[in-house]
Amino acid sequence: MRLQGRIAWITGAAQGLGEALAYRFAQEGCSGLALSDIQVERLNAVADSIHAQYPHSATLALPCDVRHEQEVVNTVEQIARQFGRLDILVANAGVIHSAELTEMTLEQWQWQLDVNLTGYFLCAREAARLMKPQGRGVIVQINSKSGLKGSYKNCAYAASKFGGIGLTQSIAMDLAPYGIRVNAVCPGNLLDSPMWQVTLFEQYARKWGLPEEAIRRYYEAQVPLGRGCTYDDVANLVVFLASDEASYITGEAYRVAGGQL
Repeated sequence: MRLQGRIAWITGAAQGLGEALAYRFAQEGCSGLALSDIQVERLNAVADSIHAQYPHSATLALPCDVRHEQEVVNTVEQIARQFGRLDILVANAGVIHSAELTEMTLEQWQWQLDVNLTGYFLCAREAARLMKPQGRGVIVQINSKSGLKGSYKNCAYAASKFGGIGLTQSIAMDLAPYGIRVNAVCPGNLLDSPMWQVTLFEQYARKWGLPEEAIRRYYEAQVPLGRGCTYDDVANLVVFLASDEASYITGEAYRVAGGQL
């Protein structure tokens, strides 16, 4: 119950890591959860399920495309009306499209920067506007190991994530005088996530002419601890950073990558 009584906003919460973090935050005692995503039906189902399992947590589904400024502004206004404050933002919404440099279209490049970097900026800005008068708050960006090291055939994704760490470090300095802490978490390969199961395994298998199971074994073999990253691996750190136990930590980017970097 390290987040007891807190109000949290999680983006990209309809599936995968965002969904797992939403359940974990309710388990840790959040009294209010605002969940955003562009997958409206899935988002509503997640919100209903969490509230049924954790009745102490008022769970609000707020569909939002983080690329669009007005949608982000409207979402934070709804959070303020419903809960009166915001203690934690987890900026988790993200996309990826794998392509070699000369095959990457401008549209694919821009899409990834718009969601992964501009979307983070917009959510952090609006959250901070609500947090500053409170004199406290926490922003956690879900980044990637690709924000710390270049990624093969993922130039746009890596660029957006490198930019996210620069943004995290910069706004941590901007917001420190207001008691707002800002950190990034950089997971390794979440091999059981929708990003891998729906997108990357198929893309890599097609490009390399290998079965998807061989792709999985290849990526597991790159990790000294011998396995992919799990949702719990990431959630354990995110909860710590969001809690008062991390009250002296800001402007950092933490690896959760099994020794891979």
